[in-house]
Amino acid sequence: MNAPPLKKEIDLTITRVFYAPRPLVFKVWTTAEHLARWWGPKDFTVPAVATDFREGGTWRSCIRSPEGQDYWARGTYREIVPPSRIVLSFTWEEEDATDTLITVTFEEVTGGTRLTFHQVPFPTRESRDSHAEGWGECMDRLLAYVATHREAAQ
Repeated sequence: MNAPPLKKEIDLTITRVFYAPRPLVFKVWTTAEHLARWWGPKDFTVPAVATDFREGGTWRSCIRSPEGQDYWARGTYREIVPPSRIVLSFTWEEEDATDTLITVTFEEVTGGTRLTFHQVPFPTRESRDSHAEGWGECMDRLLAYVATHREAAQ
């Protein structure tokens, strides 16, 4: 008798290359001050963000849409390996929200840092695609933010 095929989890992976040192790219993921400058999709603001950046520590943030709608999320830092890896849980603070796990890796490459963002599992492809759009815009904002910090440090 054959076993039923395993159901593949619906996941999201985004990769970006930053022309900045790995410690700088890692650093902007570690404090509320930095997160408030780039966390969230294009044209969103971050009116609140709190982090206890340590394994077992929690984080909570609010992103605000251009229309004024607030979206709260929270999680726990599961693993921190400076400056190469952060693993954290992510949950929207709404009914029926799905807990997901985010793994961010920071790899030195010629001229900078390759950041790989991975989030899993999503209940539907639509949910994943919505997150892909939002996180993609977030990563674009992060690219611009890191470039500004890199130039200021030179």
